[in-house]
Amino acid sequence: MLVPASVQVVIPALNEEATIAAVVTGLRSLGVERVRVVDNGSTDDTPARARAAGAEVISEPKRGYGQACWTGTRQLDTEVEWILFCDADGSDELADLPRLFAEAAAGADLVLGDRRARPDARAVMTPVQNFGNALSVSLIRLGWGHRYHDLGPLRLIRRSLYERIGMRDRGFGWTIEMQVRAVELGARIVELPVAYHPRKGGRSKISGTIKGSVQAGTIILSTLALLSWRRVPRRPQDFGRVGFARRPAVVSARQRHRRRCSLVFLCRRLGRDRLPADVASGPS
Repeated sequence: MLVPASVQVVIPALNEEATIAAVVTGLRSLGVERVRVVDNGSTDDTPARARAAGAEVISEPKRGYGQACWTGTRQLDTEVEWILFCDADGSDELADLPRLFAEAAAGADLVLGDRRARPDARAVMTPVQNFGNALSVSLIRLGWGHRYHDLGPLRLIRRSLYERIGMRDRGFGWTIEMQVRAVELGARIVELPVAYHPRKGGRSKISGTIKGSVQAGTIILSTLALLSWRRVPRRPQDFGRVGFARRPAVVSARQRHRRRCSLVFLCRRLGRDRLPADVASGPS
């Protein structure tokens, strides 16, 4: 049985003074006491209001969604066995958490909230968000053979799996890196339909503008390309050795290689300017 005391909540926050207290209070009402808010350079009263609501507040001045999440997972207590990530804007439905906890207790290693499984939640997402999520999960299926449905922020991960993943991304590629690496490591993954609400206050840093959405989408595609490139065999003798994802036996190593190369090519065409150097430049 999953005990709430074994869960560490990490909430990246940037100028969310209108919503952060309600999110912290909602989590604590569910029996989750370890609530850590990572202030990512707020210029308003976000840190003070989070602290007043009962959260531990950590400052991370270096901007970046992944940077804030990574900082929030440093120096965890030894009793922590699970890490829960959620948003600070009140859009996640915290009443769904007992269902996530139940799946974790049943043996899952990574439990993801699937917003796109519910028409009402999907309707809250912008067209750009829906398209970007659909494209990203399709590319994961193409490159790694696992069918995801969403890249939502609400997620519960076993601490041991999180540590094995060794997260590298420090931006908006954080969620997709976690999901891809979980597949590669053969984790037990569950997606659950969850409710999703319009943000309760403040201003969105991504989906609120076309520019922000395009930038986030480009970063996600670049991250996919990098992850795929790291798995592409560089020598003939490497075929069949790359990755840990479970795949049907009927798919040959050469077919997998072609799929990965196709994924790298597509991501490069869509986001060449934002790709890391070792991907954008091709093989050395």
